Amino acid sequence: MLEDLGIVGISWRQNGSEALGRFALPEDSAPVRLAQFAERAALSELAYLETCNRVEIIFSRTTETPARDIRPLVYELLTGRSSAAGEAERSLKAWQGEGACEHLFLVAAGLDSAAVGEAEIVGQVRACQEFALDLGLSGPRLELMFEEALRIAAEVRGETALGEGRVSLAEIAVKHLQERLSRTPGRVALLGISPMTERTALSLVKEPAKAEVALIIVNRTLDKARTLAEKFGGEAMSLEKFVQDPPALEALLTSTGSQEPLLTESALERVAARAPSGQTPLLIDMAVPPDIDKPACNKLGLKCLSMDDIVGEAQNNREARLMEAAQARERVDDALLRLHDRFAERVYGPLFGTLQNRFRHTAREGVHRLLKKELKGLGDTESEAIKTWAEVLARRFAHIPTLGLRGLLHYGPDGSLEAFLEGLDEEFADELRQALNHGVSKSGQNRATGS
Repeated sequence: MLEDLGIVGISWRQNGSEALGRFALPEDSAPVRLAQFAERAALSELAYLETCNRVEIIFSRTTETPARDIRPLVYELLTGRSSAAGEAERSLKAWQGEGACEHLFLVAAGLDSAAVGEAEIVGQVRACQEFALDLGLSGPRLELMFEEALRIAAEVRGETALGEGRVSLAEIAVKHLQERLSRTPGRVALLGISPMTERTALSLVKEPAKAEVALIIVNRTLDKARTLAEKFGGEAMSLEKFVQDPPALEALLTSTGSQEPLLTESALERVAARAPSGQTPLLIDMAVPPDIDKPACNKLGLKCLSMDDIVGEAQNNREARLMEAAQARERVDDALLRLHDRFAERVYGPLFGTLQNRFRHTAREGVHRLLKKELKGLGDTESEAIKTWAEVLARRFAHIPTLGLRGLLHYGPDGSLEAFLEGLDEEFADELRQALNHGVSKSGQNRATGS
């Protein structure tokens, strides 16, 4: 049952985020290529998941081919070319059965992301499910698989604090800037051209805190400052001018490669004196070594968050998030324990229903013949009582093979018998166990005597 499910794909863990682009399907050709691939690989159900962290094919098979053995076909689908010997196996990972379900659950819950606890993945998994439905490639197995994955993700979001607390240094810096600007909107100066300042600028422009953010990009080379300022709609200023004549600011973040502090006591005095809100500006120093003279800040009463402060906060957030991740993992494990029963009910529910309907139909036919011939003289009340009794008896009889089928589907041949017996009333179960023990004992005696 679960063994029909599989996932094959590539993630940031294997090749890093930059390599994923080579495996992503073009948006315009994806529907046709996925439909053709499902037929070629003998897949009854298929879904395609693409995020910044992974590209994966999620499927249910119509053959017994293991998921790992279709990696060359998936490689060709995603890259548009055949793989060299062993290339697909080295590039792509495969999960099958319960392992595939576990993987999707972890992905949806944000436990397999580069940033543990990210919130965006839930929407991406839901979009993946909807895309498969739109293409007509989804079915009962994948639908239930996705339902469970999204339910777990909702539980993790609602009942744990996994998504709370920033981990990346840039996120933490932006959080402090946004908190300050939400109270006292104003201009923010970014000193230096670096990945840190670029990420900060992007985050501030995309997610301003209750106010439009006015950026000032400061750099030794004014042309470089202008290029970045144009990109984010800000102003440009040379470092020399900023130090001598700083503009009115509510916050400042610096991340340069200077070996000496750029903002000494005199420059900090000028920055502090021109804060438009009357509050001292928030200073964040992300440079190593520091760009801001910390003792001068202390002397002037300026709040300055250093790299040590930011790293310490990140460490605390990371530790808290890991604890929450452990709780989230427990929910995934609980879901996996329930999964077999849910799959049996969803996929084989019609079988159980047909079995029960057959018992009831047989009972009705028998009662109809009985009332028409042997008991044709009964009144309406007695006839209805017999019909009701037959319906109840049919349901009881149908219950017994239904239990056996459920046990077989869930536990396989080895564990299905005990699962079946546990579902019966205690007296009947004991009777069957005694009969089984008698049969086993008699079989052993026969083997001993050679008969």
